[in-house]
Amino acid sequence: MIHHQNCTHFLNSLSDYVDDELSAELCQELERHMSDCEDCQIVVDTLKKTVYLYHETAEEPIIPSDVRVRLYRRLNLDEFLGDMQKREIDSR
Repeated sequence: MIHHQNCTHFLNSLSDYVDDELSAELCQELERHMSDCEDCQIVVDTLKKTVYLYHETAEEPIIPSDVRVRLYRRLNLDEFLGDMQKREIDSR
């Protein structure tokens, strides 16, 4: 295993890499680095597994409709209230 001095440089980009939000150039650079760096491979693998497990086990929060209405109004998102209330009526 080769120890790299620039691992910390790549740490800031790992979330974007896992989310496929990096430029192609930076993605290739990171993949070249990881081909020789077991530590970064482990970090990326762990991050991917964490994201996967979160998505598999996370439940959508249930927000009471009166709380949601107050929140939307407070955030000046009144235009979304009509659509939201229509969806709630349709789902009943």
